[in-house]
Amino acid sequence: MLPPHGGKLMNRVLKGEQKKKARAKTGELFTIELRRDLAQDVENIAKGVFSPLEGFLCEEDFQDVLYKKRLTHDLPWTIPIVFDVNKDIAAQVKEKDDLALFYEDEPLAILHLEQKYQYNKREFQKQVFGTVDKGHPGVRKIEEMGDVLLAGKIDLIGKLKNPFSKYSLSPTETRTLFKEKGWHTVVGFQTRNVPHIGHEYVQKTALTFVDGLFINPVIGRKKPGDFKDEVILETYEELMKSYYPQERVAMSILNFEMRYAGPREAILHAIMRKNFGCTHFIVGRDHAGVGNYYPPYAAQEIFDEFPDLDIKPLFFKSFFYCKKCGGVVNEKICPHDEANHISFSGTRIRKLLIEGKNPPKEIMRSEIAEIIMNYKNPFVE
Repeated sequence: MLPPHGGKLMNRVLKGEQKKKARAKTGELFTIELRRDLAQDVENIAKGVFSPLEGFLCEEDFQDVLYKKRLTHDLPWTIPIVFDVNKDIAAQVKEKDDLALFYEDEPLAILHLEQKYQYNKREFQKQVFGTVDKGHPGVRKIEEMGDVLLAGKIDLIGKLKNPFSKYSLSPTETRTLFKEKGWHTVVGFQTRNVPHIGHEYVQKTALTFVDGLFINPVIGRKKPGDFKDEVILETYEELMKSYYPQERVAMSILNFEMRYAGPREAILHAIMRKNFGCTHFIVGRDHAGVGNYYPPYAAQEIFDEFPDLDIKPLFFKSFFYCKKCGGVVNEKICPHDEANHISFSGTRIRKLLIEGKNPPKEIMRSEIAEIIMNYKNPFVE
């Protein structure tokens, strides 16, 4: 198993008497109410998902991540993890203050403020997303952010409500699980969709070369038309139960808001799975992309810039079901023309399901389709 990114798994979760004292202290501190995405980032920092980060980025790290794709000590990092506030709030706090971070009127964390600084939104957009087009959801998100960033370490003193807690494991817990299973090599698979036959092909192909498969669905706010979280989890449970050897597969969720930053986000996704204990990570076509903002394989090509990332990416090009071959194949191994190919089109699968029709067995397992069809509305509105 690989060591965590930077060599140490961070833990900023207070417990026992420390936690009790910190919570009591929040009544004396300046309080900031968090958005859901920031609250999720706080938890991911505290539990080591974002190791080696112990808090929100200072200005020097922020600039290096933007322009060098690395932290100041040269460790690969591609997307700034930052805490934005408006100028009114920024004017009321000063460096060295402790700030109480609340979510839904409950104390979540204490921020030990080390720095506050302004930033260039246009540069943030251009460097991270490669565009300043407001049609890009990440660009729009930055446009809506406050004008000042607060930096500093955090201490977690609360817990976010989690309707899927039985699927939630921290990096410490996944690493323990993998050791108990005797897995020395583990491949991580990120998903925000229900599984189709193509996904199964990718996962099982990767599993052939390692000890275990770690399915890690992203849970949180999604685009309209995406499958609901509970649908994704129930369908994967069925797939794992019926079509995977139980000793070779595990699943845990990742509470994380997608940035849709394409290649840069693919690197961050790999780093997070490295922290969970994965040695390999599956990167498909248009990974973390949206619309036509990135070339189809940009998220694979960027890994050439990071020979020191340690976690090994497994790249998958386009694949499809070939009626003549009688299975899922790719262009490298199939000699037949497109007339024999059935593509794994998410748009087509959604259309069939909305019309109340089961996708063909070459595209989706009947058990999976049945679970989806049992939901009155399986899609995010």
